Amino acid sequence: MNSNATLDTQSTAALSRRGFLQTTAFVGGGLMLGVVLPGFVGDAQAAGTLHTPNAWVHIADDNTITLLSARSEMGQGVYTSMPMLIAEELNVDIHKIKVAIAPPNTKLYGNALLGGPQLTGGSTSVRDGWEKLRIAGAQVREMLITAAADKWKVDRSTITAKDGVLHGPGGKKATYGQLAAAASQLPVPEKVALKDPKDFTIIGKRTTRLDTPAKTNGTAVFGIDVKLPGMVYASLEQCPVIGGTVKSLDATKAKAMPGVIDVVQIPDGVAIVADSWWHAKKAREGLTIVWDEGPGATLNDKAMLAGIRAGSPSDTVLPLKAVGDADAVIGKSAKVVKAEYTMPLLSHSPLEPMNFTAHVHDDKVDLIGPTQWQDAAQATVAKVLGVKPENVTLQTTFLGGGFGRRIDIDYIIQAAQISKAVNKPVKLLWTREDDMTHDFYRPQSVHRLTASLGDDGKPTAMTFRIMSQSVTARIFQLPPDVQDPLMTEAAMAPYEIPATKHDVVKHDAGMRVGYWRSVSHALNAFANESFIDELAAAAGQDPYAYRMSLLANKPRFANVMKMAADKAGWGTPAPAGRFRGMALMEGYDTYMAQVAEISMKDGVPVVHKVTVVADLGRMVNPDTVEAQIQSSVIFGMTAALYGEITIENGRVQQTNFHQYQMVRMNEAPVIDITLVPSTEKPGGIGEPATALIGPAIANAMFAATGKRVRSMPLTRDNLQNA
Repeated sequence: MNSNATLDTQSTAALSRRGFLQTTAFVGGGLMLGVVLPGFVGDAQAAGTLHTPNAWVHIADDNTITLLSARSEMGQGVYTSMPMLIAEELNVDIHKIKVAIAPPNTKLYGNALLGGPQLTGGSTSVRDGWEKLRIAGAQVREMLITAAADKWKVDRSTITAKDGVLHGPGGKKATYGQLAAAASQLPVPEKVALKDPKDFTIIGKRTTRLDTPAKTNGTAVFGIDVKLPGMVYASLEQCPVIGGTVKSLDATKAKAMPGVIDVVQIPDGVAIVADSWWHAKKAREGLTIVWDEGPGATLNDKAMLAGIRAGSPSDTVLPLKAVGDADAVIGKSAKVVKAEYTMPLLSHSPLEPMNFTAHVHDDKVDLIGPTQWQDAAQATVAKVLGVKPENVTLQTTFLGGGFGRRIDIDYIIQAAQISKAVNKPVKLLWTREDDMTHDFYRPQSVHRLTASLGDDGKPTAMTFRIMSQSVTARIFQLPPDVQDPLMTEAAMAPYEIPATKHDVVKHDAGMRVGYWRSVSHALNAFANESFIDELAAAAGQDPYAYRMSLLANKPRFANVMKMAADKAGWGTPAPAGRFRGMALMEGYDTYMAQVAEISMKDGVPVVHKVTVVADLGRMVNPDTVEAQIQSSVIFGMTAALYGEITIENGRVQQTNFHQYQMVRMNEAPVIDITLVPSTEKPGGIGEPATALIGPAIANAMFAATGKRVRSMPLTRDNLQNA
């Protein structure tokens, strides 16, 4: 076994020793079967190796089978759905296998739909793994069958593999574990036959999540739960203005406080290291720091939005798509509708604040905690600390929420820097206030739409411009003159309009921004779906009938729209005092329609029912699909009704949930979900519903009040200003 394999083995085994996952040890008494997928260069690996181009199947001598998920589990169900894909072809009972989260390895576990990094996001997990993980299971199955045929001297066609047992002629029988050693010596087949979907026994079936028992009995380990021998705790004081640095420091009082071990200055601030987190947090209050607040001290969210709206000489208009000459058609039209929509900064605010545990020792770094981007964390920490990447191990725990925030790795770097300074294993834990005021926020956006209407009320031309900050420019150094595809999601609505023009303006408003659940779908869907409602109103037509008249050649869109309208009772009287609004979108290859039923109370909407119809192609686990939609609706409602980060003098004004309100249980609506049976390729489901609930509620508000709210959140003030 080579050195890399040893490190990864020890990493995974350490998780087992802490009770994170009750798997058999990966060293001694077990064999790892590597799988090689078409298009990847790789060896047929020897027994025991931890290198493989994509998925892992671990079969121990006692027939314990462990499958690896290459995606982080943050509540979205990949801990179950990824192994289901492998188990289907491997013919093992999903409830009898063990699961572990894969270590960092870009080559093996890269996400092709995101360009190759080992990153969980963009509703890509099932879409990326749909074929390659089934191939992985099928390859190992075929290797086991070949090993059995060789041992028994029979034809392969006479052997079946089911429930971890190989059956041959004459009553011959062996477990997968008994043949794992022989199978691992065989060449990995490049071409394998995958099951016909009609023969699926796992995929598409409602399956109880494998992580539910551990998460309900308290044995699941999140980053906040990690404990190591000799571990100390850190609490980090950061400049109240993001990007500010320490000008001067007096730590005398803090050092004298109970339990304090050290005070460490790192580029992002000053850390108190103590024998308990509470001691570290209390000692922070004894620090006297003078900050160089930097250019961020002048930021103000209203001025930032005005700057996006006005633009700057450095901004570039990037064409997205044009059909016909929309400007010319609009210029000659008698009836023109114009609207501008704006979206605020938003915080991710996962319920588990940022945290990570690091141990820097002997030119090596051990990292343990919650992250959405393993290979970037490994490589960046290695670079910052000046060690070799292969000397950085990373164990991913369960994530107490991600929503895109844990794609960024600032807190991981901080933990490693603090550990290096004190030469001890350190758990860094942010407070809720740290988390909310030092986020990578969803960017503000301004959307300008113009359309001309013909005599029949239908649009003859439309223009759409989104002006916003590019997250991809920051994370991936995307050049200013290159289109950011993660700004343009759902920018082009499905409606059939003869002439259209879509373009983008990337404007740096000065605040650091990050990917937020549904990314730009939420921004663009609010504008598009509100605007199509405005056009229907200007035409004097019903919003549903108007939409359907523009979807004649879009059957999947039309189908979910019709089903949602029917399920919600569109066209029939709503209960007294209630009003309905709808929205439609394709996101991540999922076609979805929503109808929100609301009433108005004291100038704000009360959401009573949300009807959701989703066509996401083939589903791995319908139970998780429904849970994801429910989660997304509540998450999107929080943003639509309450979400707004404001900034004064560079300081985020919201510090905790009393100021950044979330939808609570007594505010949750009835969510009626219909999943459309489909044989199409799988679509993503972790995010689309988040984007649609906002415009559905806004359109219902228009039905209730006759006022069009064009700025989120949907507050009393924004309604009064409409």
